[in-house]
Amino acid sequence: MLNHVRALRKKHGMTQAALAEAMGVSRNTINSIEVGRYVPSLPLALCLARFFGKPVEEVFDDQHEQSSSHNL
Repeated sequence: MLNHVRALRKKHGMTQAALAEAMGVSRNTINSIEVGRYVPSLPLALCLARFFGKPVEEVFDDQHEQSSSHNL
């Protein structure tokens, strides 16, 4: 799943550690989300979207996954 967490975090002048603390998760979790190794839970995705003042659809983009799953 594509996401814009890194861009939003940088736009807000935050480190991964600062965002992790604000979200109540580890810095490693934020890093894993940013590089696409980890898809956050729905509550965490919603929390990130609210934190940045964006709809969840603007932070996370599943378009690539949807098109792939339709080909099954």
